[in-house]
Amino acid sequence: MRYSTLGRTGIRVSQICLGTMTWGEQNTEAEAHRQLDMAIEAGVTFLDTAEMYSFPPKPETQGRTETYIGSWMQARRNREDVVVATKVAGPAEWATHLRGGPRFTRDHIERALDASLQRLGTDYVDLYQLHWPERKTNYFGQLGYQHDEASRFQPLNEVLDTLNRLVEAGKVRAIGVSNETPWGLMTYLGIAERTGGPRMASIQNPYSLLNRSFEVGLAEVAIREDCGLLAYSPLAFGMLSGKYLNGARPEDARLTLFPHYERYLGGRAEDATRAYVDIARDAGLDPAQMALAFINSRPFLSANIIGATTEAQLESNLASIDISLPEDVLDAIEAVHGENPTPTP
Repeated sequence: MRYSTLGRTGIRVSQICLGTMTWGEQNTEAEAHRQLDMAIEAGVTFLDTAEMYSFPPKPETQGRTETYIGSWMQARRNREDVVVATKVAGPAEWATHLRGGPRFTRDHIERALDASLQRLGTDYVDLYQLHWPERKTNYFGQLGYQHDEASRFQPLNEVLDTLNRLVEAGKVRAIGVSNETPWGLMTYLGIAERTGGPRMASIQNPYSLLNRSFEVGLAEVAIREDCGLLAYSPLAFGMLSGKYLNGARPEDARLTLFPHYERYLGGRAEDATRAYVDIARDAGLDPAQMALAFINSRPFLSANIIGATTEAQLESNLASIDISLPEDVLDAIEAVHGENPTPTP
């Protein structure tokens, strides 16, 4: 395993982070515990969850993933050995079961954190993240920005002040953003510089061979401002394994179970995926491991958030940290990217 530091916090994390959003829907509590044991054995120290998990979000399973992590930490008595990241939800029509519609007011954030702490069975989280912006902007698959003058949101300085109070109270060690834009991240960082409050330590955005939009604007910010990427959906919901090519829908696979999640589907995505799979196979590599190894090599990365529903998938994904891609493979990847950039934002 390789390790990095979250921003300027001094918090050391494994560069492979275990994503957990399927736990409580596609995975049982016992399966979640086995995955956690496997990851720890491989050197993983970093776990990522959210108050709205498991996926897909619904009232019946909300918070279940955090509960599974909490029961595992209690059983293993290892809270101090792991770095736990969770997130507070922003507003969305499908999230009204959370506090009647989540917002980034002080009351909402404090209530969300206290509920997460209770489910996790701990009195602090290592990294607390804003899951997506409260304002209307381009995230969750939207590339172009369409300004909405009527969009109302909590002033970012007030949001940061709330997070600062949580840090001062000892409930949070570090803070971060997710699904954020260059303007949002730089605004938060600027406020922290002026006020002396806590800086955003990380940014959790989508990044994969099918979605390299992070490189436009945010990559430079991540490097120059010491606010590294926590890459989510590194396999684009499993697309980059090649298992969905030619219309295939394997039993119990995510896009088979939840076909309305079309963010990573489409003709351009399939064309690009086929090309990447061919590169991997020509080089004697597993396509999924190649896709993950590419992300692991990026200079703006703090951690790559892998997820798996089976132990075999998890074992393969964990092994990607030991793979270094040769120059000819990297050149071939860049050639495909140049012909078909970011087909699935």
